[in-house]
Amino acid sequence: MEQWSQNCRLERRKGAIVAAARDLFIKNGFEQTTLAEIVNLSGGSLSTVYKLFGNKDGLLEAVVLKNAASGEAIIRDAMEAGLAPGPTLHQVADGLQKLFLHPDVVAIVRIVIGRSVSDPRFARRFFERTANRTRDAMRELFARWQEAGYSMQGTPDFLADQFMSLFSTDLQRQAFSYGVIGTTSREMIAARTDFFLKAAEILPP
Repeated sequence: MEQWSQNCRLERRKGAIVAAARDLFIKNGFEQTTLAEIVNLSGGSLSTVYKLFGNKDGLLEAVVLKNAASGEAIIRDAMEAGLAPGPTLHQVADGLQKLFLHPDVVAIVRIVIGRSVSDPRFARRFFERTANRTRDAMRELFARWQEAGYSMQGTPDFLADQFMSLFSTDLQRQAFSYGVIGTTSREMIAARTDFFLKAAEILPP
């Protein structure tokens, strides 16, 4: 019981540190934010930060991983609802658009792009550990339909890549333009999803 209580406290502390880091990275920028500032906002100590995350790059990775987990959760929630492919993909598209084009997420992506340019090792770690989580969940969704006997135009890997491309360009444009380019409407995302469904031809057995 005592070990369980300690683990719970550690997870709460970890969550508070990640939340503080996210807020400060967005508000002040990654380079301008110090670990001391994060500790002051979240509580705890620098030794706890080093123990849990290693360094500031590790904290940024944890912030990004939380966003990736949110995207994965949107897909898995739709998957478990057991709806037909059309309603499922529309539900996923609506959820991913809201997540990916949220100003805070765009700001974090902007930071990741900057870090990736200056540190190729960070870029590799980011891609290996976080960037593919949402895409892999999409691949699993298409694979489930395929295993259930649905026919489709393309492999689960190909369709996952194509579906994610509905959002990736908008996210990159927002990150680079600092909001100069307007956000894509829900109606446009719905139209793109309909176009994808027609091209993919996901048909029941």
